[in-house]
Amino acid sequence: MAQVDIIRNGIIDKLLAISDKDYLMALLRLVDNSAVQEDKIKLTKEQKLMLEMSEADIQNGRTISQNNLDKNDLEWLKGK
Repeated sequence: MAQVDIIRNGIIDKLLAISDKDYLMALLRLVDNSAVQEDKIKLTKEQKLMLEMSEADIQNGRTISQNNLDKNDLEWLKGK
């Protein structure tokens, strides 16, 4: 994973933990006023394949709820 992706994902993780509306609004204004590149992101063939596979999983009902996924993870961790 590229360094910029790691940084972006870290920021997203931290944003998801913020519940203060005023703080989030201030961040939104900061981001809205920043110079963001409008360039399209080029995906690798592997990324495109993963997206196609994900779409097929959704269309064919091969999904699991977050709640069930969490339960499965806990069971798997207990078996380790």
